[in-house]
Amino acid sequence: MTLALLHRSLLAMALLAAGTVSAQTWPSGPIKLIVPFPAGGSVDMVARAVGKHLGDALHQPVVVDNRAGASGNIGAETAAKSPADGQTFFVTSSGVLAANQFLYKRTGFDTQKDFAPVIQLVIQPHILLVHPSVQAKNLQELVAVAKAQPGKVTVGNAGVGTGQDIAARQFSSMTGVNVLHVPYKGGAPALNDLLGGQIQAMFETSPTALPYARDSKQQLRAIAITSAKRSPLLPNVPTVAEAGIPGFESVTWIGMVAPAGTPKAVIDRVNAELNKALKGDMGKQFAEIALDPAGGTPQAMADAIRRDSAEYGRILKAAGVEPQ
Repeated sequence: MTLALLHRSLLAMALLAAGTVSAQTWPSGPIKLIVPFPAGGSVDMVARAVGKHLGDALHQPVVVDNRAGASGNIGAETAAKSPADGQTFFVTSSGVLAANQFLYKRTGFDTQKDFAPVIQLVIQPHILLVHPSVQAKNLQELVAVAKAQPGKVTVGNAGVGTGQDIAARQFSSMTGVNVLHVPYKGGAPALNDLLGGQIQAMFETSPTALPYARDSKQQLRAIAITSAKRSPLLPNVPTVAEAGIPGFESVTWIGMVAPAGTPKAVIDRVNAELNKALKGDMGKQFAEIALDPAGGTPQAMADAIRRDSAEYGRILKAAGVEPQ
């Protein structure tokens, strides 16, 4: 054996041993879940439920660290540059990992290189809400209103490239309507303007939209849901496909990744714990707010990131969105 080959073999054995030791001694202290959005949103809610379960299962405190800003880029960059020792994970929406690369010339992270997929946690549909002033009680009537007033119907979203924005652009593309997309710095200000009538419609995330969709006072009108099937929580709200746009489905996901290089044994342990929880009480908790428990392997999470990166890129490029 040559000296160079011997050196490489010893290095490989050392790295393997290091990974084994870290997995055997893990967790060595508090675990951090970085969330790239403020407290109170659906990603934050999911992260806190995940943190509670992991803390109980691993007998270590789990801290949710909200690093909001730059459409999720600040939190993502922080997570990407964290030590790959299994003590830090990143809980985020599909928009940050799949869309931001097409929205910014510099994100501070590389989706494919800087993260190790762990698990897809939930699938999140959107509910199309309209203000009562809009003369549309169903999807076809909304399409008719939009076609009669090209560029006049205002559809808000939580920011360019978010799930709300992607759903609205897909809606525009598949119906041929010209609406005015109004981006906000977050879902809360968009929803506030919808409630006040400053905008006319919005594809809102299911947990946030659910109370309004159920409101008998009809503060806002729910006319369709973007999932492939109706939600059992809203049996009278049709899917967009049922309401007149065959083949339409636009959902986002919330998932977990770790800094690249995190030991596989650690990732597999976290994946197993969370798959168990998603089939149990934690999954039931998510279903009660219209989030569909997902689960699956780290590879399935990797496939979702790649698939949605391609789809988001296609939609944003077709809409003429240039990276800033």
